[in-house]
Amino acid sequence: MADFDWKPDEYLQRIRAKVPRYDELQDEAVAAIPFPPERVLELGMGTGETTRRLLEAYPDAWVIGLDSSPDMVFRARQTYDDVQLARMEDPLPDGPWDLVISVLSVNDLSDEQKQRLVRRVREQARALVIGDAFEPQQLESLLYWSEGQLCWQGDGLAVVRAEY
Repeated sequence: MADFDWKPDEYLQRIRAKVPRYDELQDEAVAAIPFPPERVLELGMGTGETTRRLLEAYPDAWVIGLDSSPDMVFRARQTYDDVQLARMEDPLPDGPWDLVISVLSVNDLSDEQKQRLVRRVREQARALVIGDAFEPQQLESLLYWSEGQLCWQGDGLAVVRAEY
């Protein structure tokens, strides 16, 4: 997804064209949440689509969103209160978190960055859910690093859940 033009006004239309099962991936990521979360950290919040779906399923959840795009943060702040400009490579906001969730953001990281991220999440969160596009080796590595399980897979997309 790194080559994608991340303009908020066109994002949903363009991501659905690029990832035809985008809505299914979003639904499956929310379905993989193992319990009703209260404190949630979303990595790569974008326009807030994952947060919208998460809050529909769990209206009592409190979500902090991180995104590295100033345009996306500006757009998400129009709807959600707690959106921060930050990169996933940076230290995570202080937990503890019930859930850390990310859809279509983690695979822009190198393997080393993914390992560090998973390690940081394990220290601060009860659960991790990642939905993304994966090559088979990337998926195997993430499952190993997170000690997670595969919840859904289709057309190069997958949802991984880990509980700690």
